[in-house]
Amino acid sequence: MFALLHSLAMFVIDFFKSPRRLEAENLFLRHQLSIALRRAPSRLRLRGSDRALLVWMTRLWPSLLAAAQVVQPETILRWHRAGFKTFWRWKSRNRAGRPKIDRELRDLIRQMSKENPKWGASRLHGELLMLGFEVAQSTVSKYMVRGRSPSQGWKTFFRNHAQAIAAIDLFVVPTLTFERLFAVLVLGHGRRKLLWFEVTRHPTAEWLARQITEAFPWASAPAYLVRDNDRAYGHAFRRQILSPYAAYYNEVRTHLALGKDAPLGRAVQRSGVVVAIPILSGLHHHYVRK
Repeated sequence: MFALLHSLAMFVIDFFKSPRRLEAENLFLRHQLSIALRRAPSRLRLRGSDRALLVWMTRLWPSLLAAAQVVQPETILRWHRAGFKTFWRWKSRNRAGRPKIDRELRDLIRQMSKENPKWGASRLHGELLMLGFEVAQSTVSKYMVRGRSPSQGWKTFFRNHAQAIAAIDLFVVPTLTFERLFAVLVLGHGRRKLLWFEVTRHPTAEWLARQITEAFPWASAPAYLVRDNDRAYGHAFRRQILSPYAAYYNEVRTHLALGKDAPLGRAVQRSGVVVAIPILSGLHHHYVRK
């Protein structure tokens, strides 16, 4: 930096010198430069201030490029272009652009995409709109979790969720009088506990649905219920299982054709903590503020 200031000071002083004195000094300096270049290494290391001075002088007097001795003229031009790019990169460093979203919202988008791997950006965006978040769908797509974690096998699934799994089976018991009794059995997989057992001569779908209610009173229902595809599990049984999804579909699930609203309408919530409510044992989720 001191060398640059010294050169600028000498440049100002030269304005007060006579032309013959300047010509003599130029000849003397050129001869010294020629001697120095003869003993200098093949490649000189220049400081940043040296490069800045050379670029500035050739910018003011382009004809000086032909007089360059220490470096090639192309090198000075390259320095000038690099400085131009650096200046405009610095000048545009505070561009407004799209504002960054809060970390809380980014974490919520990742959480929702993990909990609902089948949901796309449009579905997640509709759920966020219902929670009062003003965010673009492209932003939601940007922060979604990419890729799918490898699915666990059935053995691993049963081992991890044994406490939350129950199995139901309907089977026939022949009697000594050649009659047939129909028995239903409900077994908890956590401790292999027999949770419910009932017998009837005339099973119906309503009767089977009632056995489920009796086997799991109040809030003791398991997260997963394993059964076969017997036709005895009729309309009433399926209705008891699928009615939660029907309510979720009509009251909660957002639809693109409805402007990302639910069929029965859903109020936008803007205050409170976001809480996830699992639907159908976590197959879907309902997000609300509390």
